[in-house]
Amino acid sequence: MKKRMSFWDILAWIVLFLILIWLILKGFGLIKTPILIEYAPYFGAVYLVGWAMHKLDIAVEDIKDLKTFKKETIDEINSIKMNCVKNHKK
Repeated sequence: MKKRMSFWDILAWIVLFLILIWLILKGFGLIKTPILIEYAPYFGAVYLVGWAMHKLDIAVEDIKDLKTFKKETIDEINSIKMNCVKNHKK
């Protein structure tokens, strides 16, 4: 099942792409920026780290939900089995 990317996912990929382009151009000396603007990519990188942490938190919650669902399903199956055994013995 493929999920659509959210606005924030798209924004994060755009920021990542722009930082990469900026680093390449800066490395070749094509970009000469004032010190204040020089730190903008670092702020973008901080945003990306926050985005990645948010995605990781969502994944952890999904995994916890799946583990809980698995345990509840196994318990329900075992309960049905026990009921079948009890009913069959009568």
